[in-house]
Amino acid sequence: MEKSGSPLPVIGHSFFHSITNSGPISIFAYCFSSILMTVTNKYVLSGFSFNLNFFLLAVQSMVCLFVIGSLKTCGIITYRQFNKDEAKKWSPIAFLLVAMIYTSSKALQYLSIPVYTIFKNLTIILIAYGEVIWFGGKVTTMALSSFLLMVLSSVIAYYGDNAAVKSQDDTVAMYLGYFWMFTNCFASAAFVLIMRKRIKLTNFKDFDTMYYNNLLSVPILLICSFIFEDWSSDNLSLNFPADNRFVTISAMVLSGASSVGISYCSAWCVRVTSSTTYSMVGALNKLPIALSGLVFFNAVVNFWSVSSIFVGFGAGLVYAVAKQKQQKESQALPTPNNHK
Repeated sequence: MEKSGSPLPVIGHSFFHSITNSGPISIFAYCFSSILMTVTNKYVLSGFSFNLNFFLLAVQSMVCLFVIGSLKTCGIITYRQFNKDEAKKWSPIAFLLVAMIYTSSKALQYLSIPVYTIFKNLTIILIAYGEVIWFGGKVTTMALSSFLLMVLSSVIAYYGDNAAVKSQDDTVAMYLGYFWMFTNCFASAAFVLIMRKRIKLTNFKDFDTMYYNNLLSVPILLICSFIFEDWSSDNLSLNFPADNRFVTISAMVLSGASSVGISYCSAWCVRVTSSTTYSMVGALNKLPIALSGLVFFNAVVNFWSVSSIFVGFGAGLVYAVAKQKQQKESQALPTPNNHK
C-alpha cells in the first residue's frame, strides 16, 4: 500500500524528461524566443519618439543578469564567479558589444523588421572573410553563391523600401536606418571575430560569455545613457506615456529575458538534435522573423519586399548547406596519424 503514491512523481519526471529531450519542442522554443525578442524590441523602439536606446539596452542586460543568476541559483545552469583579471581581458569585448547592440537598436528603430532581418545577413559575409584573414578559413563556391544571394536580397529589399517612400521625412528615416544597419554589420562582425580570439585566452563557455558580456556592458550603457540621453521629466513622459507605460516597460523586460531564452534554447537545440539541424533552423528562422514584421507592424508589403524576404531566406538555406558540406569535408580529411 505504501507504494501507491510513487508512480505520480515518476510520471511527472518522465514527462519533464521527454520535453527537455524533444527536438521539435527545442526548435519551437528557439524560434519563439528569437521572434519574441525582435518583436518586443521593435515595439519599444517604434514607440512615439522613443529615444532612450542606451537605457533600454541597460535594462535588458540587467534583466539578463537577473535571469541567469536565478537559473544558476536553481542549479539549471552554471557559470564562473567574477574574476578581475578575466574582466580586464574581456573588457574590449564589452565595448564592442555596446557598439553592436546600440547600432542594432538604432537600425531596428528606423527600418522595418523584414528589411532589418535581410540586411543582417550581410554580417555573415564580413565574418566569413574576417575568418579567412584571421583564422585561415576558406570560402567555398557554394558559400560565395549564398553571399551573392544575400546581396541580391538586400538590393531587392532596398528597392521595395524605396518604392514605399512617401515624403522627405520618410527618405531621411530610411537612409538613417541604412547608415545604422551598415554600421551594425561592421560592429557585429568585429564583435564576433575579436570575441572568438578572446575566448581562446579565457576558455569561456556560453554562459560565462553571457555573464561577463552583460555584467561589463551595464555600467557602460548607464554612463552613456546619463551623458547622451535626455533624462528630463518631459522626455521621460514622452518615452513612457501614461496610457501604455506598463506595456512598454513589460516589453523591455520581456526582450531582456528572451535574450537568455535564445542562448539557452540554442544550447538545448544543439544538445537534443545536432549542430547541423541547429544551423538549418537558424537559416529557416529568418523567414518567420521577417514575416512577424508584416504581421505585427505596418511593414511595407509589395512585390519587391516580399520577394526580398524569400530570396534572403533562400540565401540563408544555401549558406547553412554550404557550412554543413564544408564541415563534413574537413572531418573527412585524413590526418597525419592515418598514414602508415
